[in-house]
Amino acid sequence: MALIESRPLTPAQRFLVRNRADVSTKRPERRLTKSKHIKKGRNCYGRITSRRRGGGHKRLYREIDFRRDKVGIPAKVQAIEYDPNRTANIALLAYVDGDKRYILAPRGVKVGDVLLSVSERVEFSPGYSMPLAVIPPATKIHAIELHPGRGAQLARSAGIAAQLINVDENRATVKMPSGEIRFLNPACRATIGEVGNHEHQNQSLGKAGRNRWKGRRPRVRGVAMNPVDHPMGGGEGRTSGGGHPVSPWGQLSKGFPTRRRSNPTNSQILVRRNGRKVKK
Repeated sequence: MALIESRPLTPAQRFLVRNRADVSTKRPERRLTKSKHIKKGRNCYGRITSRRRGGGHKRLYREIDFRRDKVGIPAKVQAIEYDPNRTANIALLAYVDGDKRYILAPRGVKVGDVLLSVSERVEFSPGYSMPLAVIPPATKIHAIELHPGRGAQLARSAGIAAQLINVDENRATVKMPSGEIRFLNPACRATIGEVGNHEHQNQSLGKAGRNRWKGRRPRVRGVAMNPVDHPMGGGEGRTSGGGHPVSPWGQLSKGFPTRRRSNPTNSQILVRRNGRKVKK
C-alpha cells in the first residue's frame, strides 16, 4: 500500500500524506453494521471523563468477528474495506454456508483468498485462526485472545504483530508488540500474520480540520495557561513549567506507573514493556 503526496495547490495539501485507496469503495454489509452513539468524552452522568473529544463525522460501527468460532468452514475474502472505527482495514468473509463476517484484514491477504479457522495443526497462511497450542514457535500472530473464547483483545492495531516464543503444556509465552513478554493460555486463539495497513503511521493529516473530522478537539498546553487553570501555568515570559509534567489535577504524566498492582494478570507478565524483569 503506497503513500500518496499531493501537489501543494492549497496550504493543507502541502503536508498531506495519504494511503493509496486500494480498498473497496462498496457500502458496508448492512447486516454487519449498527449505529454508534458518539459520547463526546462524557459518561452516563454527562460529565467529561475523556478530554478533547467531540464533533466529528458520523460513523457506522462494523461488527468484527473477534472470536473466529466457525471452525472448519472455509471462507472466501469478498472485499477489503475501510473501517472508520479503527486503524486497520477489515476483510469481508463469505463462508460456504452463506454466512458473512468481518475480520481484521491481515497483511498480504487479498480478495479471492480462502481463509480457515482450525483447531489442529495444518499447513497455514496469513489469516488462518488457530489456538496457540498448535502454532509453531517464532510465528508472527495478531488478534490474540487474553482468555479462551472471549475474543481477540491483543495486537489489533494497524501494522503490528506479536511473536509466539514458546508453548508448554499449560502456558504459551508471547512477546507483545510493546516488548512485553507474558504468559497466555495455550487454548487462546490467534490469527497468523501481521495486521494490514502497515503504512498507517506514516500518514500526515495535513491540517487541523482533519483531526476535527475524527472527533478530536484542540489541545491547549498547560504551560500556556494561567496558574489558576493548571499547575504548570503562569510565569513571567515563556517558561517550561519548572517542574515535572503533570495533569491539571497534579497527576504525573511521564514515567509514573498507572497499572493497578491488584490486576489479576500481573502474575502472567515476565518482562515489562520498559524491559524490566518482573520479580516472582
